[in-house]
Amino acid sequence: MSSLRVKMMQLKEMPLDMALKKVVFKIVRQIRYGIRRYWILAVPIQLDTALLTGFQSRSRHLFHIQDRAHYVECLKEMQQDESILKDADRICLHQFNLLGSGETQLGEKLPWHKDFKTNDLWKNGFYKHIQTVNLNNAADVKVPWELSRCQHFFTLGKAYWLTSNEKYAKEFQDQLDDWMVHNPVEMSVNWTCTMDVAIRAVNWISGIQFFLNSSSISSSFWERIHTSLYLHGQFIMNNLENTGEHTGNHYLTNLVGLIELGIYFGEFKITDRRSSSNNPQAWLRYGLAEMEREMFIQVNNDGSNYEASTSYHRLVTECFLYTTVLCARNEIHFSEGYMQRLEKMCEFILQMQKPNGLTPIVGDADDGRLLIVSQYSSWVRNDYRHLLAVAGEFFDRDHYRIAGRDHQEDALWITGGFKNVVDSEESRLQSVAYPDGGYYLLRNERVYCLIRCGELSFHGQGAHSHNDQLSFELQIDGLDIMIDPGSYVYTADYRKRNLFRSTSMHNTIEVDGEEQNDFDALVLFLMREQTFANCEIFDANHFVGSHEGYVKKCGVIHQREIHLSDNTLEITDVLKQMESLNTDAPSYYATYVLAPGVEVVQHEEHIVLRHQHLTVELSTSAALDIEIHNCWVSSQYGVREWSRLIRMKGSEPKLRTLIRW
Repeated sequence: MSSLRVKMMQLKEMPLDMALKKVVFKIVRQIRYGIRRYWILAVPIQLDTALLTGFQSRSRHLFHIQDRAHYVECLKEMQQDESILKDADRICLHQFNLLGSGETQLGEKLPWHKDFKTNDLWKNGFYKHIQTVNLNNAADVKVPWELSRCQHFFTLGKAYWLTSNEKYAKEFQDQLDDWMVHNPVEMSVNWTCTMDVAIRAVNWISGIQFFLNSSSISSSFWERIHTSLYLHGQFIMNNLENTGEHTGNHYLTNLVGLIELGIYFGEFKITDRRSSSNNPQAWLRYGLAEMEREMFIQVNNDGSNYEASTSYHRLVTECFLYTTVLCARNEIHFSEGYMQRLEKMCEFILQMQKPNGLTPIVGDADDGRLLIVSQYSSWVRNDYRHLLAVAGEFFDRDHYRIAGRDHQEDALWITGGFKNVVDSEESRLQSVAYPDGGYYLLRNERVYCLIRCGELSFHGQGAHSHNDQLSFELQIDGLDIMIDPGSYVYTADYRKRNLFRSTSMHNTIEVDGEEQNDFDALVLFLMREQTFANCEIFDANHFVGSHEGYVKKCGVIHQREIHLSDNTLEITDVLKQMESLNTDAPSYYATYVLAPGVEVVQHEEHIVLRHQHLTVELSTSAALDIEIHNCWVSSQYGVREWSRLIRMKGSEPKLRTLIRW
């Protein structure tokens, strides 16, 4: 339903001739899919495993198999061995916590096709005819996709290297054999999203490195897994996610998969098939050329990602960074401009982190990762410092090393080692602006205040954007006071999805009950630009910005000025009446979403906020009414917790709010 609505809306925006071509192309494609479905039912897609007999990759992986003793020694020195074994043993017992499920026992056989949170099941069938989303139920297709990414294999491998216990190798083989039997190529829900096919291939290849010398794994297993990996590459090449209005993180992971598989198989190819989609060197050439190109499409000049989401910035940086490291290890190099922009992506992560090391969750967030090489069951979703640990070694930057020093295991696995450095005064961060991405950060020794003011994702399409223009996050003395509420879920609950991306759930002004940017309740990844936000002034302690989201609806422009001093944040909101529009002065609310744990005490003329040792006073001189409500906030996908929010009803076109500590 949601997908059909999106397509209809897009067709209406096109010229008639272009729309007709699109419709004809769609009809032809559906006919082709129908024919392919019956063909596959009659002749399933498979390769003769004998073609892969004796195959061994000659490429270099991210970590060096011959240095196993070094990795084991480092893990023990970092005191990570105990937690790794606990995680691996839970995996062997089929206990998983995915996408907010909580620790769940999944049974003797892993439910590769089930949302085990709701017990909804996707039956096997032709992948193009499987309905992955039904907004009328709570099923979340991301759950089986997440399990089938097999990102837990890295932890199984680490446990095997630490102990030489063959139970981990047997579990690796059993899970893979079971997956391959129950997921015939193009015939299950786990082939419906090419992104997940690619991420799965990357994680299978990493898992293989750990178990190559296992005495309990037969040669026939290696033939089976290599055959499946070859078919993964063929599938990715034939199902690239680049046919939409814009390319994004999905297409990028497709390229990562093609590059990794192309490097892994090297010059090897199945000679009895002539399609270019069946040639690993063709996968590699295409992946490299397109990755170079996508760096300059998906990453802005200032290093921010054009999906307007800090969480997706993390995923995209991981994809670019880890793949670039792998390529360098195999004597494959990108352009100087590419490398400079990649370093800017890492610099963005460094600048955006709060004093406590965490990063605000701006825009959508779905816990997406490429490889989880450390802390499999306990990694913190809004802690991106593992990427800085890797970037510190790859770019030889001490600033990154200092920020990522608690994540040296990531640097160990991705770059082969890490260098200990001493903190310095030079590493302290200052106020900074990222105008291309729409992020403006005011900070001093005690305060971190991140303001959102910029273009919606995909240059105005708004797929992963929220109605957060002129909203901000505030942290004082390392304690969160006002926060972005996060995302919670996507298609599993479209009402909650819309709530978490709404104007009323962000620290900004809502006018006459209108959204800053309108969206269709059933179209969950489209929000056409109406705000056209603009930063007018920015310096070390001063921001002024405005947006046009209420011009046509309410006849006003919202302008917000924020001034930071030693112990005060002064916020001045102005609703500028448009002279050309003869409308009455609208009513409006200012919302402030509080971090969990912040206590609220309302007095007659002000509000006192307490968080641990910190006391903050919030006051205003032009509010008709001040209300305090319960609200949900979410720090990771599928998880929500109670917090509080403050709603101030404005009485005049100008509202001045003081936050003192």
